[in-house]
Amino acid sequence: MNEIKDIVANIKIKNIKPIYFLMGEEAYYIDQISDYIEKNVLDESEKGFNQQVMYGRDVTIEDIISAAKRYPMMAERQVIIIKEAQDLSKNIENLLSYAENPQPSTVLVFNYKYKTLDKRKKLYKVISKSGLIFESKKLYENQVSDWIIRLLRGKKYQIEPKAASMLVEFLGTDLSKISNEMNKLMVILPEGTIIKDHHIEDNIGISKEFNNFELRKAIGEKNILKANRIINYFSENSKNNPLVVTISSLNIFFTQLLFFYGLQDKSKKSVVISLGIKPYFVDEYLVAAKNYPIQKVTSIISFLRDADVKSKGVGANQSQRDILKELIFKILH
Repeated sequence: MNEIKDIVANIKIKNIKPIYFLMGEEAYYIDQISDYIEKNVLDESEKGFNQQVMYGRDVTIEDIISAAKRYPMMAERQVIIIKEAQDLSKNIENLLSYAENPQPSTVLVFNYKYKTLDKRKKLYKVISKSGLIFESKKLYENQVSDWIIRLLRGKKYQIEPKAASMLVEFLGTDLSKISNEMNKLMVILPEGTIIKDHHIEDNIGISKEFNNFELRKAIGEKNILKANRIINYFSENSKNNPLVVTISSLNIFFTQLLFFYGLQDKSKKSVVISLGIKPYFVDEYLVAAKNYPIQKVTSIISFLRDADVKSKGVGANQSQRDILKELIFKILH
């Protein structure tokens, strides 16, 4: 993200703000900026007396302001980092008086995860002027694969698109979790490696044969035997294959298939752009469109909604295994 590069570039040239308010749904970027400040604003010799980390659950806004108003010892600046600052959300507006006149020799960093300041209120406007507000927004699922590719490219690795998609399917959109798994792979694999699905399977524990991609493909092909083998595996390994993820994956597939029917231009390029999918998935939609008329797809989406409700314990006393088996039977027959 260009905004993060700008923040880092300004810190490098000592254009440092007195307040960094890092907020939003995506914790990964908040941690990246906060960690960079923690490691780079002060020299190692200065950190002992002039850098401290506080936790929102353990302090008040008044404690933070009191610490921020102190002068650094034998250094140009002091750094105070408030982790889990969202725990202060009920009283965060009490920061206003300090934000209006921040101590120029203090770098005050708030890690305000999963929440945001109210942009209509004065505190947001004041910090925007006196310091810096960074909002870390959650990536959409269809953006995460490209993020993985960019992340690895920057570290001199490559990854095949299918392997990246497998990671998203298994780990979701939590960038911190994905980054941790990527770091493990980069310890094991030499620089310059093209990461493939077997690397993911061998080192992260995702089955190449039994996963939601393969289930979706088997269902699209109406391969009943393969689909049942996969759901039996899911039932025996439910911790790594939660029903809610399978339902979500199938719902995305059949909802996109519904959109596919409405496309006038069904060329590969048009399908990729219109559905927001990777090129290698297009053939799966072409096959599924032949096997499932539009009326059946509409019914399947209804089956998926019912299964989702049942999986949450509403209106049914069925095991997750039975819900999944019933769902797949309805889809395939």
